[in-house]
Amino acid sequence: MSVHVTHDGPVCIVTIDRPDVRNAVDGPTAVLLAEAFRAFDADDALAVAILTGANGTFCSGADLKGISDGRGNRVERDVELDGPMGPTRMLLNKPVIAAVEGFAVAGGLELAVWCDLRVASDSAVFGVYCRRWGVPLVDGGSIRLPRLIGQSHALDLLLTGRGVSGEEAVRMGLVNRSVPAGTALAAATALAHEIAALPQGCLRNDRRSSFEQWNLSLADALANETKLGLDTIMSGETLAGAARFAAGEGRHGATS
Repeated sequence: MSVHVTHDGPVCIVTIDRPDVRNAVDGPTAVLLAEAFRAFDADDALAVAILTGANGTFCSGADLKGISDGRGNRVERDVELDGPMGPTRMLLNKPVIAAVEGFAVAGGLELAVWCDLRVASDSAVFGVYCRRWGVPLVDGGSIRLPRLIGQSHALDLLLTGRGVSGEEAVRMGLVNRSVPAGTALAAATALAHEIAALPQGCLRNDRRSSFEQWNLSLADALANETKLGLDTIMSGETLAGAARFAAGEGRHGATS
């Protein structure tokens, strides 16, 4: 199998494993990735997912060689269908963290920026390498990059095709956590467990508001935030949290 799924308590780890092509994604692999994240989203026992790549590489993009033998990535106009790289047109109800070692380029970059957060090795490389071959971004890269890191930084990557790594990737806002080489998955797993330990209803509603506001006016976005916030309050989660705080838990910024 080119995609492996393992569970670590409430954390789901999805690993691309095609070492002979630096974890490039062909059509069948894209289907497996979409299925893996669909299953994660539907499983109430799982709170956070991690997307990573085996053997020191995150993902080198679409497998262009697969086009010649019928394994090409499917590109459809209907955005209700899965993306060419698999899950990139999905808006999940739960967060996903990219654990990045080595290259996250072309479609691999698009997978990384589809994730909510990116924990990356200080030697990881991000870039729109497909620029060099006339291959377009069709997995949300030209949309998510500007939203994530701003138009100026995004155009620097989109127009040049150059790679960025280390401190520059952090400074751009492309990387949330920079860690020593070989430790990205461990760091991402620790972060995932931290997130999974938080009150999930509130976390997911606030996350949902942050995504849904892009298509709304300010007034409508505020109304939507309030609606989702009231849903959280009415669930009882807020009252339970207030009671824990009143009992002395979490004072002075402690997480527990």
